[in-house]
Amino acid sequence: MITAADASIQSEKLCKLAPVIPVLVVDDASHARPLAEALVAGGLPVLEVTLRTPAALDVIAEMSKVEGGVVGAGTLLTPTDVRKAVEAGAKFGVSPGATDTILSACEEADLPLLPGAATSSEVMRLLERGYTVQKFFPAEANGGSKALGAIGAPIPQVKFCPTGGVSMKNVGDYLSLSNVLCCGGSWVAPKDLVLKGDWKAIEELAREAAALPR
Repeated sequence: MITAADASIQSEKLCKLAPVIPVLVVDDASHARPLAEALVAGGLPVLEVTLRTPAALDVIAEMSKVEGGVVGAGTLLTPTDVRKAVEAGAKFGVSPGATDTILSACEEADLPLLPGAATSSEVMRLLERGYTVQKFFPAEANGGSKALGAIGAPIPQVKFCPTGGVSMKNVGDYLSLSNVLCCGGSWVAPKDLVLKGDWKAIEELAREAAALPR
């Protein structure tokens, strides 16, 4: 059983591997390996596969076979999601928010969790439980980098991975904050490029994201 403190330590290590964690919604498991290979080759080794499609668990299983990648499951909502994600090979989890049920399920499954928070009270509640690394979500809808910077002033001991509305246009604003470790973003794997199988173009987008200063 993993503790919240240990989960945060592991999450921080993952967040420091690259400036961006790709947030992936994949409909076809046959795209999984070449997509993961392109992202990893471009310098983004940590991959979040959201459980928003019927193929998601198969995608996690396939991506987990890619050397150099660390694959996690996003959109964890229930203990069943956690169990299935671990069985598929997920090495970490991400949730849009946080409940005692989902926190306990991940702790009991030894799955490091990046729990979601949107307000100071939610951040404080997670900190009280021991989570010092959190996901700020949905980032842009909740005031963007200015709001996250303001939260960091009174609660500097919590670090974040802001996700939701983050793009190449605003990612620099987030990465410049002292309480941001990395950002989650879907722009590095656009659906049109995935459907076309243009893995080289995706690798180049990943390379651009991997080179972002922080």
